[in-house]
Amino acid sequence: MEFDNNIPIYIQVINKIKQDLITGKLKNGDKMPSARDLSAELKINLNTVARVYKELEIEGIVFTKRGIGTYVTESLEKISSIKTDYAKDLLSSFIFGMRKIGFNNQQIVSILKENIEGDYNE
Repeated sequence: MEFDNNIPIYIQVINKIKQDLITGKLKNGDKMPSARDLSAELKINLNTVARVYKELEIEGIVFTKRGIGTYVTESLEKISSIKTDYAKDLLSSFIFGMRKIGFNNQQIVSILKENIEGDYNE
């Protein structure tokens, strides 16, 4: 994982874990790597990983079983909520970018419709 110097590392790791949940790389109930293992894998400070796990636990994304490990939530609703929030963030960034280059709402919707109905159909 490459880090952006403009964003705190712990935020980037949290976002990566959320992205792994959304894409299915991590599944509900999966055991997370130990803080020590994740620290070594990402080449980051152990305290940073501890903060990541603490923040994820506060958000209800992981839970810890003392002496056993940290696990991904088993709540499918929580994972669905994370996916929806991520989609909203992507859409907000897209809309902001489009407005920044001069498109109005009607033009943005028109471009979205063209692309949804066009080559991007599955």
